[in-house]
Amino acid sequence: MNIGEKIKSLRLMQQLTQEELAQRSEVTKGFISQVERDLASPSVATFLDILDALGTRPEDFFGGMDEAKIVFSSSDASTFISEDEGYRLEYIVPNAQKNAMEPTRWHIESGGNSSVLTPFEGQWFAYILKGELLVHYGEEIYSAGAGDTLYGPGDKRVYFENASRDEATLLWVSNPPNF
Repeated sequence: MNIGEKIKSLRLMQQLTQEELAQRSEVTKGFISQVERDLASPSVATFLDILDALGTRPEDFFGGMDEAKIVFSSSDASTFISEDEGYRLEYIVPNAQKNAMEPTRWHIESGGNSSVLTPFEGQWFAYILKGELLVHYGEEIYSAGAGDTLYGPGDKRVYFENASRDEATLLWVSNPPNF
């Protein structure tokens, strides 16, 4: 939503006419009309007067301006490669560490293993997309293959080992983010 539309929306929610908003903001009705249609831009001082007349603060006004991104493409991802351990880690949602959960995609080469994820307060979820893996969870070792789901608390160290001949891929989601 652009600024003019948002000002108009707030004005209508307050059940104010353009003339009433103009009077309260000490500008003309025509200027308010132009601002609402994005034909004119108010100065910072006038903009603050308009917001004051609408009973809102700048941080509240702009707080919802950026729509949360919902769809992420492969070009949004960033990659970390560990040649020593034999895995590639893709951060598939940029800056997800600021969110409640962080999804990543792991590609583990034949004979490779993921890094060891140390205990944390929270939970994790993994879904094996391709291949077969040994899942080391604390002192236990589980076998998991394509289509298998794993879910657990973050109270133990966990890592994945690929003992098969083919690359394995998994989706990992942790809450809270732990990378």
